[in-house]
Amino acid sequence: MQITDDLNRLLDIVPDEIRQPLEQHPQRNNLIEIVMDLGRQPEARFPSLAEPLSQTPVSKAHLNYCIERVGHFGGDNRAGIEQTLHRISAIRNRSGEIIGLTLRVGRAVFGTIGIIRDLVETGQSILMLGRPGVGKTTALREIARVLADDLEKRVVIIDTSNEIAGDGDIPHPAIGRARRMQVSRPELQHQVMIEAVENHMPQVIVIDEIGTELEALAARTIAERGVQLVGTAHGNRIENLMKNPTLADLIGGIQAVTLGDDEARRRGSQKTVLERKAPPTFEIAIEMLERERWVIHERVAEAIDTLLRGREPHQQIRSVSESGEVIIERDSPAPPARFPGIAASSGPAAVSAMRPVTPISGWRSAGKMVPMPAPSENFAAKSAPVSETRYFEQLLEESLSVEPVPNPGRYSHNVGPNGEDLPLHVYPYGIARHQLEQVISTLNLPVLLTKDIESADVVLALRSNVRNQSKLRHLAKTRQVPLHTIKAGTIPHVARALRRLLDMDDPGTPEVADLALFARSGSSDELEALEETRLAVEQIVIPKGQPVELLPRSPNVRKMQHELVEHYHLKSHSFGEEPNRRLRIYPA
Repeated sequence: MQITDDLNRLLDIVPDEIRQPLEQHPQRNNLIEIVMDLGRQPEARFPSLAEPLSQTPVSKAHLNYCIERVGHFGGDNRAGIEQTLHRISAIRNRSGEIIGLTLRVGRAVFGTIGIIRDLVETGQSILMLGRPGVGKTTALREIARVLADDLEKRVVIIDTSNEIAGDGDIPHPAIGRARRMQVSRPELQHQVMIEAVENHMPQVIVIDEIGTELEALAARTIAERGVQLVGTAHGNRIENLMKNPTLADLIGGIQAVTLGDDEARRRGSQKTVLERKAPPTFEIAIEMLERERWVIHERVAEAIDTLLRGREPHQQIRSVSESGEVIIERDSPAPPARFPGIAASSGPAAVSAMRPVTPISGWRSAGKMVPMPAPSENFAAKSAPVSETRYFEQLLEESLSVEPVPNPGRYSHNVGPNGEDLPLHVYPYGIARHQLEQVISTLNLPVLLTKDIESADVVLALRSNVRNQSKLRHLAKTRQVPLHTIKAGTIPHVARALRRLLDMDDPGTPEVADLALFARSGSSDELEALEETRLAVEQIVIPKGQPVELLPRSPNVRKMQHELVEHYHLKSHSFGEEPNRRLRIYPA
């Protein structure tokens, strides 16, 4: 990296008794700002400490000495030094007199965006978040230079306080060939943003500190005209924008939605939930935690949807090593455990089975759905007949001593039934996408959903919709894409159709269990017990051939669990005494 700060130009505007201690200071190159408040000692602030610069309190003469040597203070109480990046901010009393100054050091750091250069080159809009002083404006300045000089794009910077391109009419060389539009008053920033697009035909707009609803609306208008936006906003994390009604539109906006009874039961949530209102203005969000450690959200829409459902989004953490190498770590947190104490599985079945419902608490929260250890003799005598207990122990010992056999039901070859390459690209029409994704992940099918009929291997649609859609039939015929119809969009019908498309339809293979079919009232306790059963069957009993003992449940809930186990063509028995009576599931 190459750093240019013109520090001497800033020191020239402060009185000698304040400047001299800084000229020979060992941390001079790390100086952040100089603070001068009337009647107090002047301070120099560094990343890790603040030091007094003089024992003499700041007087009005000291302040006037600085004010005479800087430019005009605008409506935002900021001024600058011509052709430098330094920023001087004023604190005024009630009568408008300046009683304090903050002299912020502005640095041009060339090479600072190597950490995200690949994202800048995609042409997608980028929003940068972070606390004050973390380097948002410095990164913004370097992004503008790279886009203008290296990628040769038409870049216009909306420079409200002359902080990006410096004070004066001639922009600082740190922005390269990018053009700069100044803003006369901060409240007019949104108008200048629109004016830049209408008058100067930019390919990229760079804007610092989006802070009002009008500016957020102007940013959306610009993005919808096909212009790449690169901007910053106040807030440490993306969650801060979600809770900020003024800036929430930058990430799509948040609105309350009332769900139908069936959908609320399926989600295990209340009927009124929060959802994203529109596509986000910025496709990529970057959380600048530290100067060289950034969290990347490559798909803001997916991140917001995931957060609204109470889960942690997939994100990427980028940092710079001591040797200057960019280190990329992918943080893909597991879904929240539906049953505390159970180790999160990385398998697709675990993802599909874990739906957000009311978390359990009390003694049950310590339960673990794992293969049962050999029970003690006293407990076995009380809880079940000796013959069944011994049989269970024997099954468990045999299963643990045998190497696991690969599941023959999984699709193992790489060519589809018609010779096409796998995965099979399916274009769904009129079928709920979340149901398709649930079936694909649970059965681990080599299927990808596509929104482009041109790249699809097959169209999967509801029979009722195809009858009324001659355009869909015509598109499928002209593009020579097979059209496959199903009677209903339920999970069993979808599962059967996908297996048939992959030439995997086996009458002996159970369909995906729709838990709503087995639940009586759809309460959180019922869904919790049924999902516990499904996890046990799909992750332990079937793939590993091991018996499993579940948590104690009420008689009515155990009956539902027995029915679900029968759906998988397995056997189960209840044992123990109330209120600790529970299920054991045995492999086939």
